[in-house]
Amino acid sequence: MELSDNLNLWEESYDWSRQGEEWSQAWGGSEAQWFGCVFPRIHRFLPAGTILEIAPGFGRWTRFLAGLCSQYVGVDLSARCVEFCQRRFARQSTCEFHVNDGKSLDFIADGSVDFAFSFDSLVHAETDVLESYVEQLARKLQPDGAGFIHHSNCGEYADEVVAGSVGNQHARALSVTALRFAECCERNRLCCVSQEIVNWGQAELIDCFSTLVPAGSKWARPGVVLRNPELMAEAELIKRIAPSYSSR
Repeated sequence: MELSDNLNLWEESYDWSRQGEEWSQAWGGSEAQWFGCVFPRIHRFLPAGTILEIAPGFGRWTRFLAGLCSQYVGVDLSARCVEFCQRRFARQSTCEFHVNDGKSLDFIADGSVDFAFSFDSLVHAETDVLESYVEQLARKLQPDGAGFIHHSNCGEYADEVVAGSVGNQHARALSVTALRFAECCERNRLCCVSQEIVNWGQAELIDCFSTLVPAGSKWARPGVVLRNPELMAEAELIKRIAPSYSSR
């Protein structure tokens, strides 16, 4: 989706009455998805000093991240989302939220971010947006900082999507692939230490979880790429067992 389309959708058109919880239904809710799916993939980097979340929406993941850092910064291109988060987390003095143009992190000091995070949002961002964020993260991350970015891999199937033989049920960016993202990181002296290429609501591996670190950091290592066609099976298992451990 183009930047203007994303802005129109999340600022004007989208029904936020469920606060984004609808996207966690396959896992049994955002709490089950966080502890069963997201947190196990990022736990080694947490807690952190300063966490930057790109595109928090209505704060589905913010509520977990904010308790795992001394300073939380959220940035979103939608003023509607930022205003909601400012109200939702008003009592948490360590949280701040900013509206940006969908590409800029100018308000973040260089070398100040310990952990950058974006999940289930930048999958709609095309290459130009991701390249802009990666270029800036290379400056904003502290030397041993890290980032976990969930983005599209639908570009791997772009020809099939255009031909109609593969669907794009979730409006993934067609210009983005895992390989292109890793190459962009490398150009900006960031290492993709792991990329998990996954399915999401369909059989094709249309998404990717990329973990990136500055070159030369304590986390740096040769990149590992895992193709995982079982993410939705994992979601079904989490959904099935989560009620047994819920406080409700």
